[in-house]
Formats: sequence, structure tokens, C-alpha cells
Amino acid sequence: MLETVDLRKEYPGTVALNDVSVNFEAGQVHALIGKNGAGKSTLIKMLAGAITPTGGQIMVDGEPVSIQSPQQAFDKGIATVHQELSLVPDLTVAENILLGRLPRKKILGSIFIDWDKTFKLAKSVLDDMQVDLDVRKKASDLGVAQQQVVEIAKAMSFKPAALMLDEPTSALAHHETASLFRLVKQLAQKGVAIVYITHRLQELKQIADKVTVLRDGCFIGTVDMAETTSEAIVNMMFGEVVRKQRPVDLESSDRKVLDVENLTQANKFNDVNFCLYKGEVLGIAGMLGSGRTELLKAIFGAEKFDSGQLTIAGESFKSITPQIAKAKGLAFTPENRKEEALIQILSTRANMCLAPMDRISVKGFTNASREQKAVAPYIEKLHIKVADIDEEVAALSGGNQQKVVVGNWLATKPNVILFDEPTRGIDVQAKQQIFEVMWELSREGIGSIFVSSELEELVEVCHRILIMKKGRIIDAVDPAKITADELFVMCMEE
Repeated sequence: MLETVDLRKEYPGTVALNDVSVNFEAGQVHALIGKNGAGKSTLIKMLAGAITPTGGQIMVDGEPVSIQSPQQAFDKGIATVHQELSLVPDLTVAENILLGRLPRKKILGSIFIDWDKTFKLAKSVLDDMQVDLDVRKKASDLGVAQQQVVEIAKAMSFKPAALMLDEPTSALAHHETASLFRLVKQLAQKGVAIVYITHRLQELKQIADKVTVLRDGCFIGTVDMAETTSEAIVNMMFGEVVRKQRPVDLESSDRKVLDVENLTQANKFNDVNFCLYKGEVLGIAGMLGSGRTELLKAIFGAEKFDSGQLTIAGESFKSITPQIAKAKGLAFTPENRKEEALIQILSTRANMCLAPMDRISVKGFTNASREQKAVAPYIEKLHIKVADIDEEVAALSGGNQQKVVVGNWLATKPNVILFDEPTRGIDVQAKQQIFEVMWELSREGIGSIFVSSELEELVEVCHRILIMKKGRIIDAVDPAKITADELFVMCMEE
């Protein structure tokens, strides 16, 4: 059993975790949930040895333990798979699983890596998990779901008694999620205590035995999943949350703000045609690998397209760069916030000034006061929970980091904004806030393209939905005339 007793973490001006007591039992999948800033990440980081508690105690099998580093957590049988994947792309599956612990052998007085033993040990870890994966394959050649499995295998190679999974399905498609659930249940059946963090409440019935809710750093309660409902859990997380549908009076005009004609990028997408109208929220539905992200990157100039044409506010482009796109009123919030949207060692304030710096600076110069004044409205609008805007953005929860990304681009005052998975890793309440932002932009005549793996979100938010499959736009549907299940079938059909 992994247990916390009155665990506490204080930062200057705020209590991140307030005397939380909870236990995670062997052989169970125990979900840990709460809105952004509830204290989930703080609790997990203390159990993982990444940060030190201010007070309270961590117990393993009834005995108090001191965990001051990730290595000490491993030594106590606690392993963590974080939301942001940490594989080394150019190393093999085996090397990633045994990173820092590759077996060695001595030949003629010199030390060499024992590759045969390395591949054998890695394969034994995967075999024990009942996973069939080529240990000699590079991590960069794997899909996201397979990379997630390798992350779990790396954690399981330490033979942990407790495994903590932080948003493991946030980047997975439906069928990939089902495979991961089977793996997690197998690990639990072998006696591993699973701590499972998710914002996808619909997953809880499928995977969780127990659910613990945190709110504002405090323990709210633990319930048996078989004896509760999603509505009851939402009430524990937020109190009463009003889920809003797209306002019926939210109209788009017939004026085009973006026209995509015959856009092609080899092996990514082919002959893509569509237009975005002023004030329209346009969804793009498709499975992972359908080309959605690559298409958005090409429109913004982050990747080059081979042929075709973009027309932005009446001006045509055979090629484009991010600098030109931004100057023409385009904004882009990428899916991979850790590597493509934020600079982790910079402050929240600095990160929210990256895109709009030309608006904030005067003759190339700026100062903290001017920047603080510029970002304050977006911190308030997006309800970003931050104790000090001059602390590193890495200290924020994943959901608040995502809102920093959105705020950074909203501050550029765009005419068109491309949202790639903007609600990934964000709780129910924060998602509603992002949707409200899209609808507010619509009222201002700003067009949005919204890519999401959560098909229910597209049906709830958009004026129109394009279906993308194998790099092509195959259909366009009216959200008012289709359900999320029907949309899923259309995305999957051969």
C-alpha cells in the first residue's frame, strides 16, 4: 500500500496541497482527479521524489519513508509515467527502457555495452506486460500509443509496487485507449497499485476501481466507482458546473477569411480544399495520423507544403512562413505545448509575451511593467491559476500551461486562429472556458479551426465539421445533424 498522511506543500503565498491523506492499494486502479490547480500534480511530484513535502508523511506498506529524489522513489517501488513523453527519439526501444542502466561486459580489459543482454532484458519486460514490440526499433519510428507503452515499460523495468500514470490517454485515439486499458488492468491484476490521473471523466467507468477527488489543494473524498456517477464526481470537483452548448445566435458570415486550395504535402496530406468564413468555428475530425496536425502546421508555415495555394484575407500565397502568417493575422496554438509552444525555463509572463512582443515593445524595447499589463487581461479571461507570473511556466499544471499557450496567441489580436488539441489535459471547467473564448472570437468575427480527438467537443462547439482521413478531406457535416458516435464511425470507415 502507498499512502499519504496529512501531506502538505506550501509555496510563498499559496498552499498547493493542504494536509491530504489518501491510500492507494495493490491490485487496484485508483483514479486521482480534480480541476487544474487542484493539487494532483503536486501530490504526484512528491510521491515521485520531484519535490519535497512541507509537512506530512508518505507511507509504503505502513512504514514511513523519506523520498527526496526520483531515484529514492524508484528504490521504494514507486514509478511514474508523466503526461509529456520523455523518450529519446534516436534510441531504440530497448535503450529507452533501460536508459542509464544498460548492461555492460568486459572484453580485453575494456568495458562495452552488452547489446545481446540489453535486447533480451528489454524483451523480457515487454513479454511480462504481454506486449509485442520490436525492441530494436527506434522510438521515433513508433506511433504515439506505442511510445506510451514504452514509457510504461521503462517504469515497469524497475519492478515497481506502485505505478503512477499522468494523463496516459491524452494523445491517444479511441482504439489505442482500449489497448492501453487492457495493459493497465493486466498490471493491476499482477498486484501493482495503479494511480491514474485523467481529465476524461468518461474513462473512469472503464478503468477505475476507486476515485479520489482533490479541489483547491484539499482532499474532497474517495468513492468506489461502481457506486457513483459521473455527475456526482463532477459535483465533487467543482460544485455545480454548467455545460454550455454553442449559442444558437452565433452566426458566421459568407465572407471568406481563409481559402485552402489543392494543398499537398508528400506523405502527409493530399489535395486538401476548404474555406473558413468570418466568425466561423470550423472543426476537423479524424484519427491520429489522418494529417490534421500537419495540415494546420502547413497553413501557418511551420511546415512547407509542396503544392497548392492559401488565400488569406484576399491575398494569395504559394508558400508561407510563420512570420508572414502572423503578420497576416493568423495564430496557431500547437498540440505539443512542451516542445513547440512554451519555453519551460522562462516565466509565465515571458511566455505570454512571445507571440505579441511586437505589440508590447516600443522601438524594440520592453520592460516587466509593460509586459505585466499586457498579459493580465488574458490571465483573467482564461482563469490561469498562477501564484507568481515571474516564476517558471514549468511550475504550472499542464492545463494552466495550455491556457498560457492560448493566451499568448490571443494577445496577437488574430483574424484567424488555428487550435490544435487546445483542450488536451484540461479539466471540464477549463474546457468550457476555452469554448467560451472560441465563441467570443466568433462574435468578434474571428474565424477558428478547431482540431480535437474528443469528437464530442467538435459536435458541441463547431458550426461545421470537416472529416479528414488518410490525408484527405472526405466530407463536411453539420454538428446539429450528427452525433459523436456517428462522427466516429465516419472517421473510422474504410
